[in-house]
Amino acid sequence: MNTPVMTTAFPDLGPRHQGKVRDIYDLGDKLLLVATDRISAFDVVMAEPIPDKGRILTQLSAFWFRHLADLTPNHLVSLQVEDFPPACRPYKEMLQGRTMLVRKCLPLPVECIVRGYLSGSGWAEYRQSGAIGGLSLPPGLVESQKLPAPIFTPSTKAELGTHDENISFETMAGRIGAELAAKVRDLSLAIYIRALAWAEPRGIIIADTKFEFGLANGELLLIDEVLTPDSSRFWPQEDYRPGGPQKSYDKQYLRDYLESLGWNKQPPPPPLPADVLANTRARYLQALQTLTGEELR
Repeated sequence: MNTPVMTTAFPDLGPRHQGKVRDIYDLGDKLLLVATDRISAFDVVMAEPIPDKGRILTQLSAFWFRHLADLTPNHLVSLQVEDFPPACRPYKEMLQGRTMLVRKCLPLPVECIVRGYLSGSGWAEYRQSGAIGGLSLPPGLVESQKLPAPIFTPSTKAELGTHDENISFETMAGRIGAELAAKVRDLSLAIYIRALAWAEPRGIIIADTKFEFGLANGELLLIDEVLTPDSSRFWPQEDYRPGGPQKSYDKQYLRDYLESLGWNKQPPPPPLPADVLANTRARYLQALQTLTGEELR
């Protein structure tokens, strides 16, 4: 287990933009995405890190970028510090294993969510209206039930400290254009179906997941992270029982702990006990090992 990284400061690499998890450095035509060990829940960044989390996210995203390369181009250039600009070399020890050098692009202002099962905010919305993002679903479904077919339910992309909101496909099309919206929807569904075909024989259900896309010189790229425990719900198949919450290899364990406290989901976050941090790390590591067959590097 490496020393956790909560934040970075590389003055030689220019100004830093800080997201919920990633520290982003602008290198001109490329970006350096450094995945820290920060973790967020309900769009609030926790005060404590999850050791090795950034390395797990980076290794798993790199695996999926390779696995999906024939479906869609992506923004990944290299994971090796030796390939980064020379100014990065003094920081090799901190960058190695948790950093992606990527093409710069214009991110689409939406989160592309695909749901194969009824859970999370989708379950809450279904109970209220019988629909998710304007898509009507059959009556009588129960929590965690498999949907008749995967559905695409986009959301807004919230600023740090604010919450994403589910939107309809029509609203999304109004923001980015009908043709691009249809392309993104169809590609998101195709990626999800490909991922299911890989994960299910390995004993993991991908209940839902979030993708992000960007445009670089008119080319649509899959960007950010892909099919990680931060962006997806991973359920162990052997424990799957529709009708309630599921055991998981993702941050749902942390969300459930926070829900049990009655926290109002506004900053500041409550402190996290050592066992919650350790158990969250174990779930992330299990997802990496089960999906890729790889040990953490």
